[in-house]
Amino acid sequence: MSKQQPAQFINPETPGYVGFANLPNQVHRKSVKKGFEFTLMVVGESGLGKSTLINSLFLTDLYPERVIPGAAEKIERTVQIEASTVEIEERGVKLRLTVVDTPGYGDAINCRDCFKTIISYIDEQFERYLHDESGLNRRHIVDNRVHCCFYFISPFGHGLKPLDVAFMKAIHNKVNIVPVIAKADTLTLKERERLKKRILDEIEEHNIKIYHLPDAESDEDEDFKEQTRLLKASIPFSVVGSNQLIEAKGKKVRGRLYPWGVVEVENPEHNDFLKLRTMLITHMQDLQEVTQDLHYENFRSERLKRGGRKVENEDMNKDQILLEKEAELRRMQEMIARMQAQMQLQMQGGDGDGGALGHHV
Repeated sequence: MSKQQPAQFINPETPGYVGFANLPNQVHRKSVKKGFEFTLMVVGESGLGKSTLINSLFLTDLYPERVIPGAAEKIERTVQIEASTVEIEERGVKLRLTVVDTPGYGDAINCRDCFKTIISYIDEQFERYLHDESGLNRRHIVDNRVHCCFYFISPFGHGLKPLDVAFMKAIHNKVNIVPVIAKADTLTLKERERLKKRILDEIEEHNIKIYHLPDAESDEDEDFKEQTRLLKASIPFSVVGSNQLIEAKGKKVRGRLYPWGVVEVENPEHNDFLKLRTMLITHMQDLQEVTQDLHYENFRSERLKRGGRKVENEDMNKDQILLEKEAELRRMQEMIARMQAQMQLQMQGGDGDGGALGHHV
């Protein structure tokens, strides 16, 4: 009976080849197996088509049970935070997408404090990530930090409103802002370009830091360099959203039907929808890196400087300090009143004793 020969290990590569050039393939396989996480926040006034655009971007229905409130309800409505998570798979690559919507933003008559809820939510996600990162088990940390914020600007004004400026200045050090002009089909091409220039001028005037696409590397191909240049020139993106399929020129396209023609959502000549989606997909990793290396690190260093104490909203801190000062003042006044009452009693008692003693003599 013949013994079975052990299998011999064969070098899969050619002689003189070590094999570490295969490392990117290993990283790719591991990343695809693990999947990707991304959190997108959408902020803007009601009626600007935020939900429609998000559904158009990712070809999914994120809000199947949404109820649109009436005008009377909107007046009394406060800003809410609604986070919807959906697992999207495309060609074996999984993406865990979380879309954070902010219904009620800009609807109230007094919008002074309408974005405090949004800032608190962004800080809470940083706080949660910092807590998980500092814990014992750090293998399965869920990243719910807001990586990008689409800020919707109304096409009906003449640029940015005071609320737009105040909100973007309040969050530009916490999240990557991408300005978006909503319902671009209500503007002519000349009006669109004029509004874009006006918004960029106002952003620069108020020193608002929006997300800037990184420059293409010198070794990138010419097509990618040209794509990056076009994307940079398109900011702020003027978009149209629609989930309806309409027949145009013998083929079915997603768009909006008007008496004078069809506005195609995915036609770059009609709007910047395709450019916005390309920017988001091709720079998703960069958006995450900027969130980690810039915004989260700023938050983390601020927390460490404060000795681990939770960073509260500055206005809330001021209110709390004022309340504490008032309470302390009341306590001091009560204490002074008690001391004065005791002194009066003692003085009255002393007078009584003196009077009795004089009578006895």
